[in-house]
Amino acid sequence: MRDIAGRGARDIDDRRDGLVEAEADPQTRSMSVAIVPFRPDHAAAWAALNEAWIAEGGFAVEAKDRTVIDDPQGAILDRGGRIFMAERDGETIGCCALMAMADGGFEVAKMTVSPAARGLGLGRRLLEACEAAARAAGAPRLYLETNASLKPAGALYRAFGFVDLPPRPSPYARADVWMEKPLR
Repeated sequence: MRDIAGRGARDIDDRRDGLVEAEADPQTRSMSVAIVPFRPDHAAAWAALNEAWIAEGGFAVEAKDRTVIDDPQGAILDRGGRIFMAERDGETIGCCALMAMADGGFEVAKMTVSPAARGLGLGRRLLEACEAAARAAGAPRLYLETNASLKPAGALYRAFGFVDLPPRPSPYARADVWMEKPLR
């Protein structure tokens, strides 16, 4: 647990479940945010958040997007993955998935924070929850694919310890950046 004196912010990090809760002062829009595991009642928010960032980036919803957005239970959770949702005052304002990979690692996917909640560090908190869950599962690495035009996301990933990889085949036409973070 970390307490930031004088700012009124407190982070509670349960590394076993990869859950992170944060409370912040009026300077950060007087919020109480919890990072929680995906529940069936998150399905509509999961779809809306993901469709929004794809459209905002000027991308098309691709076949793999459609599968993962429409069936998070079957496409991610039933295959050994995890999904984390950021909630503030009963509203879902962000999400991120861990998709199990054949090598025992996890792909970080479908990470977004609603525009009104950006700049509050929620992307980092979602990544922290993902990394904690991956480490708890003994994963050797985190992997992701993104697009170079998503500059804030790329900067966050690099600041979080991800390194660029050479190009590789991808199911996404928009993918032009491949990254990983070794966990061992």
